[in-house]
Amino acid sequence: MIGNERREKIVELIKDSQKPLSGTYLSKVLGVSRQIIVQDIALLRALDYEIISTSRGYLITSLTLDISERVINVFHTDTEIEDELNTIVDIGGMVENVFIDHKIYGHLEAKLNISNRREIKEFLKKINSGEAKPLKNLTFGKHSHTIRAKDEYTLDLICEELEKKGYLIDNKKINS
Repeated sequence: MIGNERREKIVELIKDSQKPLSGTYLSKVLGVSRQIIVQDIALLRALDYEIISTSRGYLITSLTLDISERVINVFHTDTEIEDELNTIVDIGGMVENVFIDHKIYGHLEAKLNISNRREIKEFLKKINSGEAKPLKNLTFGKHSHTIRAKDEYTLDLICEELEKKGYLIDNKKINS
C-alpha cells in the first residue's frame, strides 16, 4: 500500500471508529511501523485534517461536522460525578471537556473525551487515587462541559435527564 492510500485508510478507520484509535492499532492493521503512522498523522494534519491525539488514540474532528455539540453548565457534588457522566454517555453523548471560569485564574479547561462507562471508571480512578482533584472544586461545584451527540434530539434528551436530576444549571446551544 502506498502512502496516499494508507493515509486515506487511516482517515477512514478513524472516522468509522466509535472510539479513539491508537497508533499501535493502526500500525498493526496497516502493516507498517508506529513511526510511519505518526508521520502519516503529521502529513494529514498538514492537509488540514483536524486530528487530535488523546491518551487513548487519535480522533478526527473535521469529519464529524454532522455531530451536534452543546455547552452545558452543571452543578453537583463529587459523589455525583459518576452519575452525571453516566447519564450523558448512556443516552449517547460524549463529554469532550470540562471547564470553569475562575475569578482569579480565568478560563481553565481540561480535555476529557469520555464516551463510555469504562472511560468514566478510568477517569474516576485517577480522581479517587488523589492524583487529581475535580476542576469543579475551584468553583464550588459549578462547571461546564462541551458535549457531543449524533443529533440535537439526543442532546435535548441528555439535558432533560440532567435537569431532572438537578445537575443542569442552564444550557446553551452552539455549533449545532
